Amino acid sequence: MEDKISQQRLRFFFGRNGYLRFPDAKRQQQEGHSKYKKGSEVRLVAYDETELTEIRNLLQQMGFKLANSHAKAKQHIQPIYGKQAVERFCEMVGKQLETEE
Repeated sequence: MEDKISQQRLRFFFGRNGYLRFPDAKRQQQEGHSKYKKGSEVRLVAYDETELTEIRNLLQQMGFKLANSHAKAKQHIQPIYGKQAVERFCEMVGKQLETEE
């Protein structure tokens, strides 16, 4: 039951203003992985420290590895890094992956 509530809250945060980032396959092929190190990423946006704490707690409850959050334009960004983690998160919140690969 708690997992379902956690999923619903994460779905809310992602649906409100979260987004996905994917590596540029052409650029990665041209520059090589040693120079172009971008990977797949989910970004959840918190309006304040309270929301950031809730997002981090929810992610931890759902078994995601916590990355360092950072500030961006008076908001807090909580990333989720890694292709498998991004795929798992998208499946959990019901988001269809649309990559350029």
